[in-house]
Amino acid sequence: MNAFLLLPTPVFTAIALVAVVVVIALVAWALQLLQAATDRREFSLMLAGCMVCSAAVGLATVMVLTFTSPVRLEARGLTSPDGEPAGVSLDAIVLPWDDSLTPRLGNS
Repeated sequence: MNAFLLLPTPVFTAIALVAVVVVIALVAWALQLLQAATDRREFSLMLAGCMVCSAAVGLATVMVLTFTSPVRLEARGLTSPDGEPAGVSLDAIVLPWDDSLTPRLGNS
């Protein structure tokens, strides 16, 4: 099992908070670059700001996927006794366009 999954909760929370602060700092830096780009009318600063902002979005996406992965929840013991993830199952939801799961009423 991965050692990252078995970190104590306070350490894991501290890592998550540091990652959030890094994302916020990247977004602030991107905004400063974009402001400088409009002040100086430089397209290269505009591209740099967009690249920094996309890096912040990528880091936030990886952070959310890592910290909420099913393997992480299983390592913390947040699963049901039968091994299925605890919580709401989406298998019980019937979508309107998925008529193969709904019983036919009336004409059979």
